[in-house]
Amino acid sequence: MIDHAHDLESVREATERLLNAVAELDNASAAEPSRLPGWSRGHVLAHIARNADALVNVLEGRPMYADAHVRDADIERDAPRPLDVQLADVRESAARFQSAGAAPADWSRTVELRNGVVDAAARLPFRRWVEVELHHVDLGIGHELEDLSEEFTEREIEFLAERFEGHPEVPPTRLTDGTRAWHTGRKAEGPEVTVTGAPADLLGWLSGRRDGSGLALDGGPLPALPPL
Repeated sequence: MIDHAHDLESVREATERLLNAVAELDNASAAEPSRLPGWSRGHVLAHIARNADALVNVLEGRPMYADAHVRDADIERDAPRPLDVQLADVRESAARFQSAGAAPADWSRTVELRNGVVDAAARLPFRRWVEVELHHVDLGIGHELEDLSEEFTEREIEFLAERFEGHPEVPPTRLTDGTRAWHTGRKAEGPEVTVTGAPADLLGWLSGRRDGSGLALDGGPLPALPPL
């Protein structure tokens, strides 16, 4: 069962780590490229802030974004701002998300996110946790996948494996770190490919942040994953 209150606290802690790390930057370094193609660090920070407000919309029964154009335009608009403005926006939008999450609600209800994706309201805090942690890594300022907690890494591997489960273009695949195992891809009696590696490398490959070169393969080549 999803513990949304636990995840809200984890989001708060992850946001504080991000804010403390970003506060060490200056305007010039905030404008430098991030690890995401075509995005500066300012783009990443703007996205983190606007994602918080978008998830408040979902929690309060509104569309996540008016449309894809508005989402992208808001990020482009906010990306060049001075670092102190970026920090204030990330902090204040995070507080709005925490406030919305603290309001009495039916956490078992189904909510709609972008592109028709639906999920339980109780999973929204975890989705926000993912945004904060992975985009902290994307900033390229010393926070790496290996620095993520064991709980977060295991849950995000499971979440992404479920996301690709049943996908016709992904072969039946077993993922393992040598202790735990997950399955993804097309349904089958057994896996065609077994992918073995450290949790950070598995997460990096599943999330599109690593090329899988650190993974060991048995039964076939590394599957090509569709975009998230």
